[in-house]
Amino acid sequence: MTDTPAAILDQLAAFGVVPVIRNSSADLARTAMTWLREAGYGTFEITMTTPGAVGLIAELSAQGGALIGAGTVLTAAGVAEVVAAGARYVVSPCVVPEVAAACRAHGVACLMGALTPTEVHAAILAGADAIKIFPASTVGPAHIKALKSVFPGVRFVPTGGIDAGNVAAYVAAGVACVGAGGKLVDESLVKRGDRDGILNAGRQLLDAYKAAKAA
Repeated sequence: MTDTPAAILDQLAAFGVVPVIRNSSADLARTAMTWLREAGYGTFEITMTTPGAVGLIAELSAQGGALIGAGTVLTAAGVAEVVAAGARYVVSPCVVPEVAAACRAHGVACLMGALTPTEVHAAILAGADAIKIFPASTVGPAHIKALKSVFPGVRFVPTGGIDAGNVAAYVAAGVACVGAGGKLVDESLVKRGDRDGILNAGRQLLDAYKAAKAA
């Protein structure tokens, strides 16, 4: 692996929106990602709560063409497993120092979940490369803007409740990129085979993010 954690974060920032894949089966996740790639997405965070997540990470990493990460990773052993499968970045919903240490040892980017200033500071001390503000919907863009004022050099990646209607406010708050799960990867649409529904939602969010960045 030649990319540094900083370079991987730069790639995530360039993509802008990170789909958070949390489905009830690997087949549904695979279908959702296929459609989202059609919509223009180049990276995916596959959560460990999705059945068969490690195998799916390995499959997609071997195919190439997309930057694959692993989400909801809570142990050093979990980091080793997903990195061996091909994950280029690792996301934890909370501050777990052993996860950050394992990410450093394996040379992958670590995005660590936090919400309060104390948690952000703890994540930074643990060695996180970026801070996942989760759940972002409970605090909103103003909270992230306030955090940026006291942690100006930290890359924040809000996740949870972000859609085409509110993403511009998060961009204005100074985020590095955003994560989007349920509002982007609607499992009911995937189960119904509603490709157009997923494509439309995906394109709307991506277009809104790009427009906000260009403004």
